Amino acid sequence: MTSPCQANPPSPGGGSSRRHLLRRWLRGLLVAALGLAAAQLPAGEARWWKGNLHTHTLWSDGDDFPEMIAESYRERGYHFLALSDHNLLSRGERWISLKAVADRAKGEPWRAGIRPRDAFAAYLRRHGPDWVQTRTNPTNGTREVRLKPYDEFRALVEERGRFLLIESEELTQETSQRRQIHLGAINLHEALPAIRGATVPEILQKALDQVAEAGRRSGRPTLLHVNHPNYKWGVTAEDLAAVVGERFFEVWNGVDGDNDPGDALHPSTDQIWDIANTLRLAGLGAPPLQAVASDDSHDYQGNERHSPPFRAWIQVRARHLTPESLIRAIERGDFYASTGVVLEDVAFDADARRLSLRIHARPGERLTTRFLGTRRGVSLAGRPRLDAAGKVLETTLDYRSGTGPQIGEVLAEVTGPRPSYRMRGDELYVRAVVTSSRAPEVPTTEAEFQQAWTQPVGWKPAVSPQP
Repeated sequence: MTSPCQANPPSPGGGSSRRHLLRRWLRGLLVAALGLAAAQLPAGEARWWKGNLHTHTLWSDGDDFPEMIAESYRERGYHFLALSDHNLLSRGERWISLKAVADRAKGEPWRAGIRPRDAFAAYLRRHGPDWVQTRTNPTNGTREVRLKPYDEFRALVEERGRFLLIESEELTQETSQRRQIHLGAINLHEALPAIRGATVPEILQKALDQVAEAGRRSGRPTLLHVNHPNYKWGVTAEDLAAVVGERFFEVWNGVDGDNDPGDALHPSTDQIWDIANTLRLAGLGAPPLQAVASDDSHDYQGNERHSPPFRAWIQVRARHLTPESLIRAIERGDFYASTGVVLEDVAFDADARRLSLRIHARPGERLTTRFLGTRRGVSLAGRPRLDAAGKVLETTLDYRSGTGPQIGEVLAEVTGPRPSYRMRGDELYVRAVVTSSRAPEVPTTEAEFQQAWTQPVGWKPAVSPQP
């Protein structure tokens, strides 16, 4: 293969084709330079990698081509991206009509001055007719474009040491009582079927076993996380606590209207996290949940504000930009979730029992860190939540009590870029939530300010040996 440095620059002439070749040639030079810089990093040195684990394309209900989506994340500074369409992997022969591509992007422009984009025209302009394949359907005469499968387009967008695609799937299912549960199955080698079950814990346990078995068959490490638990109020804290083998869930999902903040009758995903972790540690002697933040992006054309990209992500501290290295780091809790706040370091000194953060402070930014946790002796007696008519809601129980320790207390609040908290000895765990005075770069109806979430620490003394 000819390296970018050896390739000849495009010759004059050719109009848009010439400009397209010139852009690719210049990008090749940049990629070569970045690859050389990455290769010169000290061997084995861990660093932060930014990525999104929840993304949709035209293969299911997204409104853009996977190559275009991946390139937009790469150019935004992301290092890895999981393409996680509903109940399928992007494999095999698939054609879609140009009308369906256009119809997928609906709604009104949500930002002044933004003109809705023609997804197919942009795709053809970006990659040219040698890459973009079209045909006339012999049955109905409609014009169609071929959706490239994963193994074909990944070679176009991946870059060693800079950008990685991870083949994934969103397992989308509901219980026999029609409660919604969606799960992110990360780093698969085969599509997995949706699972049926009477309850959320039953489906979750079956999915956990199914994904683990798929990983054993492929020899790949896999990961399963619960997506947007408050979507249609489908998953409760008790559900999350019950399946102790599941360790990951979305504390923040970028879709507007999936109820991350909760409401007067339902707890937020942040509160669900503390309740589930307290039930696990104090009630079951089991490890706590760890939290990811994800885009769940569907809308890339500027037509919709509902679920655009670049709202939420994770930063993983790992040695290599490979699925294996990233998943191992996530499993040991060496990552944090963010909607804009950047942490330069997260450190827990197990001997001193101190959690310390080093936050990247931007000019004029005010940073406030709340250290949250639950103390020993907390009551685990929950009460049903009632609606205005006095009817019991099928949602997380209310564990607030008039006296004694409370679930998810604010243990300390610190301002500035170097907050820390030393555990005094009666905490089951401690975690940190950093809130910036800056608004999210991509606006959302569900958050006023940028945030970051660290994982629970200091919990190991509360965990019983598991059979």
